[in-house]
Amino acid sequence: MSTKRLVITGSVHGVGFRDWVVETATTLGLAGWVRNRADRSVELLIHGDADAVEEMQRACRRGPRHAEVTELVEHPADPPEQVGFHRLPTV
Repeated sequence: MSTKRLVITGSVHGVGFRDWVVETATTLGLAGWVRNRADRSVELLIHGDADAVEEMQRACRRGPRHAEVTELVEHPADPPEQVGFHRLPTV
């Protein structure tokens, strides 16, 4: 099992990025969350099978249609406390 916190910058607000993350993460069987940040980045915590976590990270480098990812920063993290994948409020 693997857990990562990702912070993604670029044109990632107003393009359905969070909805796309929830759909993609759920399809990959990941747990965690996604939220917008006040600095216009998107932050997510992903936890699950190491291959699925890596696939999600690769997908986030591309993002959904209309998104333009300029940077993805990875941080180590602890697994989420909740089961499933959730969309959280902006911080």
